Amino acid sequence: QVQLVESGGGLVQPGGSLRLSCAASGSIFSVYAMGWYRQAPGKQRELVANTISDDRTNYADSVKGRFTISRDNAKMTVYLQMNSLKPEDTAVYYCNLVVFGVPTKAYWGQGTQVTVSS
Repeated sequence: QVQLVESGGGLVQPGGSLRLSCAASGSIFSVYAMGWYRQAPGKQRELVANTISDDRTNYADSVKGRFTISRDNAKMTVYLQMNSLKPEDTAVYYCNLVVFGVPTKAYWGQGTQVTVSS
């Protein structure tokens, strides 16, 4: 059983910063990708940023230059440093883990609320 435990969400003023963490545990043999998605009220879940097994990273255009994703493979943890936060960044942020296998499987965290408001 794979578990993802997220932390670091909260309320922050526009222009502020937050750091999200997601620790994975369980029977994980080969990771393809780890990253973060978000879902705002009334909108579809969207990719924020992820890291791929060959060290590529992907970012949504809306967060490029403000957010940084990093991964600690030894700790099976992925981080999302969010700077210069805007009200439109308000959403529930979900950790995502994709594991190689037959079939490849995706796992999700429970979600952590990020609210950017003055």
